[in-house]
Amino acid sequence: MLPKRERQDHRLARLTKLCLRLPQSTRRMSGRHAAFLVRGKTFAYYLDDHHGDGIVALVCKMAAGENGVLIAADPCTLYLPSYLGPKGWVAMRLAKGVNWDLAGS
Repeated sequence: MLPKRERQDHRLARLTKLCLRLPQSTRRMSGRHAAFLVRGKTFAYYLDDHHGDGIVALVCKMAAGENGVLIAADPCTLYLPSYLGPKGWVAMRLAKGVNWDLAGS
């Protein structure tokens, strides 16, 4: 049976389904957040109201310097996440609606 929070949030359930398709991937829950890892290295986070920002987001690592370019192309959906952004991560607001069909879910 899924944890209560995941049953309530379809975004986390769908993101988990996508991320766990990767070979050797795992999910680690921490309160309302989730980390997705392959062989102990985090490749994505699901953040729900991270440090009180009120945003539900998918956060992914990018090549150095690419996150700013990507955010500039779609600032309504993408943003620089606190603490992680300066280290090359980009965040996508999930509350804006996600085309899960494009994501393969």
